[in-house]
Parts: sequence; C-alpha cells; structure tokens
Amino acid sequence: MPKNEGTIDRVIRVILGLVLLYVGYAMVSAPWNYVAYVVGAILLITGAVGYCALYSVLKINTAKKEA
Repeated sequence: MPKNEGTIDRVIRVILGLVLLYVGYAMVSAPWNYVAYVVGAILLITGAVGYCALYSVLKINTAKKEA
C-alpha cells in the first residue's frame, strides 16, 4: 500500500478523528455516538497509516511525489 496522504492531510485526519471519538464518548446520544465512533476511528487509522482507500478509488494523492 503506497502512501497517498500528505503530512497536512494526515495531521488533520488524526485531529478530527480524536475530536470525533471524544464527541461520541462525551456529547452525543445514541445512535449518533456510534456514527461518531466509526468515523473517528476511520479517520484516526487512515491518518496514522497514511493510506486512504477512497483516495485510491478517486485517484487522489496528497503525498509529495518522490524524485
């Protein structure tokens, strides 16, 4: 799996993932807390790994091109 997310994209995903996990835990009532958990976990994992399957399907690459 080649990385297809740039550094800024990854940082934003991790921050949003953590925020959504917190919102799902502390502020939102069911069933929206489960949606916040799932979306937050997906953002956190893709930000940590640096690969997004949806980006591959849409042919998007925010990573720097290696020379």
